[in-house]
Amino acid sequence: MASTCSTVFTRPYSGFRVCARPARTVRVMAAASPKQITVQRDPTAETLQKLGVKRWPTWGCGVSKFDWTYDSTETSYVIEGEVVVTPTGGSPVEIRAGDLVTFPEGMSCVWDVKKAIKKHYSFS
Repeated sequence: MASTCSTVFTRPYSGFRVCARPARTVRVMAAASPKQITVQRDPTAETLQKLGVKRWPTWGCGVSKFDWTYDSTETSYVIEGEVVVTPTGGSPVEIRAGDLVTFPEGMSCVWDVKKAIKKHYSFS
């Protein structure tokens, strides 16, 4: 699999690579699947404004654990809380307040909400 990442950390035993991109973006890629969660840590106010994040609806839930499948691609901006999302057959991805996250269409996963979460979201 070709990579456009500036830094790639490979964990051979897991089958996953974690790419650190210059704009504080972390991408977790399954070697056998094109499905990936993209996390941009602390995006700029300009980025959030261009996306229109403040106009997106909000969703939240308390500490809990549940299965989820994405019927379409979702982009979320986490306002508060912490969650670990584990794609089926994949490695856990830690997501926290201040993260801009993209969940791919068709991905099934487990959400493990560690601290009550609140997020803006948009489906494409």
